[in-house]
Amino acid sequence: MKAITLVRTGDASKAFEIRDTTKPVPEAGQLLIKVEAFGLNFADVIARHGKYKDAPPLPAILGYEVVGRIESLGQGVTHLQVGQRVTAFTRFGGYAEYAVTDARAAARIPDDMDAGVALALATQYCTAWFCVEEMLHLHPGDQVLIHAAAGGVGTALTQLCKRRGCVIFGTGGSEEKLAYIRSNGAQHAINYTTTDFVTEIKKISKRPIDVVFDSAGGKTFRKGKSLLGAGGRIIGYGAAEQLEKKTIFGTLGLLFDFGFTNPVFLLMASKSILGVNMLRVSDQRPDVLQRCLQQVVALATVKEIQPHVGGRFQASQIGEAHAFLESRKSTGKIMVSW
Repeated sequence: MKAITLVRTGDASKAFEIRDTTKPVPEAGQLLIKVEAFGLNFADVIARHGKYKDAPPLPAILGYEVVGRIESLGQGVTHLQVGQRVTAFTRFGGYAEYAVTDARAAARIPDDMDAGVALALATQYCTAWFCVEEMLHLHPGDQVLIHAAAGGVGTALTQLCKRRGCVIFGTGGSEEKLAYIRSNGAQHAINYTTTDFVTEIKKISKRPIDVVFDSAGGKTFRKGKSLLGAGGRIIGYGAAEQLEKKTIFGTLGLLFDFGFTNPVFLLMASKSILGVNMLRVSDQRPDVLQRCLQQVVALATVKEIQPHVGGRFQASQIGEAHAFLESRKSTGKIMVSW
């Protein structure tokens, strides 16, 4: 089979090669999927720059999700059948014509579901669902701040928070993205490149924020935490600011940018800091991942959530796809087809 292999870090146009490799064989509890398309996530960009600790050593096959048909089943898999079309979370290995995954990380999808929509469900919507429905209990009127609200997870978070009746503040880096953020359901869209989001939110709202969803990390995380009131929570699920740090000193600076919080101060202020890493969830609680995936597939099937596909590429265009995602100009899900 062919697989897109990360052979060097750095420039997207030079980082990948399409190589022939051995087709994987599913072990007990796994399934093998003939891949129709796979998705990109910002963690892939960070891995391409050699800054993602969990990424496998080079040469590596990246990829967190695929959509395709089940080719074969490992021993003990009974809830799925060969030939069914599925979307699946993969612990790397998704950039290939065939991929194996834990059967609990796959869910059957309609034959006519758009591949890009199905891909968005596996990682981005599962992440958002876990944040909103597993880690929190939101109420109508709760004020939430979503950073990178035009991105894949940001799109999903906005739709899920809207579903709960929240007042949504979303940040984006261009006027085009602000228009997209508003069209997706946010009441307030803030351009973080031209205004200070803390100052802007305080102009709009007279009370503190209830929940902050942060994918940037660093100073953005620290500033977002300052907006929380009693009972407020900030959920960190990324550290995109690390791409701006070119040296070891910059990386250390990022840690300082997050700020240091004594648990006693959190207790006294009645605030919470929550961290989300779906790789850890999939490793240790595959039943939770399965529950999240089944929920978002069900909602998408009846159009209660509507993932947005912001870019479609062919496997031969992997460098272009990566560069587009890294440019911060994309919205929603980026997909790559074989």
